[in-house]
Parts: sequence; structure tokens; C-alpha cells
Amino acid sequence: MKYRIIFALVGLAIFTGNAATAQEKEKKKMSISLGSDGFAINSESKKEDNKVEKKFDVEVGIVDIGLNSLQDKSNYNSTAAQSLLNVPDDYQNENLFNLRSGKSWNVNVWPVITSWKLVNGDGQKIFFGTGVGLQMYNFRFNRPVTYINEVSPMVYLDSVQTITKNKLGLTYLSVPLMFTFKTKAAPKSWFVYGVGITGGYRLASWTKQISNEKGKQKNHDKFNFSDFNSCITAEFGLDGYFRLYASYQVTPLAENALEQYPFSIGLRFGGI
Repeated sequence: MKYRIIFALVGLAIFTGNAATAQEKEKKKMSISLGSDGFAINSESKKEDNKVEKKFDVEVGIVDIGLNSLQDKSNYNSTAAQSLLNVPDDYQNENLFNLRSGKSWNVNVWPVITSWKLVNGDGQKIFFGTGVGLQMYNFRFNRPVTYINEVSPMVYLDSVQTITKNKLGLTYLSVPLMFTFKTKAAPKSWFVYGVGITGGYRLASWTKQISNEKGKQKNHDKFNFSDFNSCITAEFGLDGYFRLYASYQVTPLAENALEQYPFSIGLRFGGI
């Protein structure tokens, strides 16, 4: 978790610095005039506006922070599901994986996003962007769901320990492809909205449990999770003020047995 926090803070710091340097610069213009009162030296401030807009640009340090949920389409009566789930019959359903939604977080960090301006009208702008980043899921379970991968993957309910914290984490190296639209809402205000997709490769999957009996335990393994994922993404906001994002994974988390699809929504800091 520490490296995630550090990465996010670095991204925010870079974005803040980048935004500060992008502000309008002020220049002082000096002039000398001759009148009835003699010579006069005048000084006036002049704002430099960069009126030449670039077609290609680089955005640095975009960070998403939101909440996770799971859409469960699993067939719990299938042979594969019953083989994976070593739990009592009355728990072999989607309620087994109920989340503590207020503590299940999604954090995405996009260190560098390149963008191309496809349309540059007075009232409408369209951009295409891509780059690379980290997509991180954090699921907190209500029940003592435990993943193991000793001989073959298995999920069971731990009835021996008194588990006070039960977390599943996944990290993907992701590449986004997105279209961003800006529509003028007022002379100096633009609505921003966009759609896109991401493709990712699983870098890590791990569990963390804290119990009264054994304290903190971490386990890094594959746990039957797929190595690749793909998501549909969207964003909406008022440029320069706020942005909301949403992400729905269209590929299941697991390779087989379970069909669970993460859905995330939250705030986006920075953007095209």
C-alpha cells in the first residue's frame, strides 16, 4: 500500500507543478512620452496569452480516486464454481463476496498522457489521448473470505481466526485510449466529457488479513485471477473545476468459475 500512496502523491505533485507553470505570464511594458509636463516614463502590465494552440500535448500526473463495487454474474451451480468455493452451501452465492463499499477503493495513476487535438473550433474541441499507468483495485470483504493457491485455487471462509480486516488487492499496468470532448458553456467555461477503453496486464494480486490470533498476514499469488483486463471508461465535468470518472471492467476478474466485473466511480485530478 505504501508504494501506491507514494505514487499517487508524486503524481499529484507533478500535476500541481505542471499547472502552476502553465499559468499566464505577466510582462511589464515600458514607454517614454514627451508632453507639456516634460518627459514621462510609463509602466504597464501586459498579460501574455499563448494564442497559438498546439495540436500535440503532454499531460502529466493524472490521478483517479474512487470507490469500487462488483457486479456478480457467476453461475454458482456450475461445477467450476463449486470446485473453487470450499464454503457451506448457503454461502455459495453472490452474498459471499459482499463488500464494505465505503472502504473498497480504486486508485488509478497516469504519469504521462499524450493528446492530439482533432477538432479545434470556437465552441467545440475534440482530443484523442493515450499513455500508460497503473490501475489499482482494493476490495474489502464483510465476510472472512480467504483465497489460497497451494495446489489449486480455492476460496473458503476462515472460521478459526477472528478476522478484523480482510482485503483483496489487484494492480494492472494499463494503457488507455480515450476521446475527450470540450463544449463551450460560457465565455470562459467548458464542459468536458469523454469515453474510452483501457487494456491492462496484472502486475500483482494479493490478500491482506488482520486477525486477533495471527496479526497481519499477506499473501501474494495468482488466485485464479486473469492476467489481462479491459475496461470501458467515461468522464464528465467542468474544465478547470472538477471531473468525475467511471470505469466498468468488461472482462471477468477470474480466469474461470466466477464472473465478477469491477465497477468504479470517483474524482479525477487533472486531465486532457
